Order: sequence, then structure tokens, then C-alpha cells
Amino acid sequence: MPLNGFHVRLLRFALAVTLTGALPAAFPAPATRAEALADLEHAQTERRAEAVVWIANHGAMEDQALLLKRLRDDSPFVRGYAEQGLWLLWSRSGDAAIDRLLERGVEEMQAGDHAGAAATFSEVIRKRPDFAEGWNKRATVRFLAGEYRQSLADCDEVMRRNPSHFGALAGYGQIHFRLEQYERAIEYWQRALEVNPNMLGVEINLKGAEELLRKKRARTA
Repeated sequence: MPLNGFHVRLLRFALAVTLTGALPAAFPAPATRAEALADLEHAQTERRAEAVVWIANHGAMEDQALLLKRLRDDSPFVRGYAEQGLWLLWSRSGDAAIDRLLERGVEEMQAGDHAGAAATFSEVIRKRPDFAEGWNKRATVRFLAGEYRQSLADCDEVMRRNPSHFGALAGYGQIHFRLEQYERAIEYWQRALEVNPNMLGVEINLKGAEELLRKKRARTA
């Protein structure tokens, strides 16, 4: 589940064309995978950013570790692209029909049709049970529908398939927070930040939960 109220981004963002179209022509995009892999470690920020874009657009789940590493890049510019790029990687199942079905479910969810979206994501899961993002999206819509226990179960399935899914980790935190299980919320938000230290919303939520937990303990002392 994405963070910040589990707002769902469709991920058809500028990465699908070029995230770095505004960069100077002096920094051309990699033409091959080999060039992209080399540029991921380049001293110039723009070259690393272009490499991240290439991997996000042309890579597969096996390339996740490359973008996870860039979440700790010296440049916030590159870190932001790496986070967006991971969402793009996660949204691709390897089957165009499944991807279209996932997109339809997201559109239904954004339109407030939680039941319809849950049914669509369930169909994604039935057809491609190894696709973590199908489970993640159903976890999201179940959370939005107030079905917290079912959402937690779907998050468990996400983590079995992709333990680095910081969106699902943040989602666990949101659910436990709603259930007023602040210790558990804090635990999962800390885990999410260990994977992706750039999530300001999670940091804010974490501090809020820590304050609520202190007050709760003070009342029962």
C-alpha cells in the first residue's frame, strides 16, 4: 500500500516517456543496459538520474536492488526518481493483460468503487498470484473500505513476495495506527524507513505515533 493515506498513484507518470526531459542535452540518456548500469555509479548527478530512468522504464523486478541502492544516493533528485522508478517496476507483471487489469482496478478505486476494485484486484491475484502488486493494491482498497484485518492479510502476501516493498510496510503502520496499536505502527514505520529513508510522511506519522504512545503510557502509569 502506498503511504500518506494510501493514496494510489497510477504510475503513468513522466517516467513512461522521460523523467529527465528538462536535463541539458549534454547528459544524453543511456542507449543500452550496459550504459545505464555504468551510469548508475557516475559522479554526475544527471547521469545517475538518467540511468535510474532507463532502469525504471526497461528493467524488471530483478533490477529492484539497483534502484533500492539509489534511495540512498547523495542527490535528492536521484533519490526521488529511484522511488518513483521502484513503483513503476512493481506495477509491471510481465503480462500486458494483467497490467491493464491492474490499471482498471486502480481507476475503480480512485472513483470510489471499492467493491469493484477489490473484485478486479482479486482477479489479478487469481491469474497471477506471484505478482506482489496485485496483493498490494487489494490491501489498499481493503484499507480504504475499512477492512483492516483483510488488508493486513494482503500485506502479508505482499511481503512474502517482495520484502522490500516499503509501501506495504508503511501500510502496515497505517492499519495498526487506525487500530490504536501504536507500538506495532511504530515498528512497521521504522522498517519502512530502513528500506526507504526518504518518506517524509512516514517520518511525520512515526513521530505522531510516538507522542500518542507516550501519552497513552502516561495515562496508565
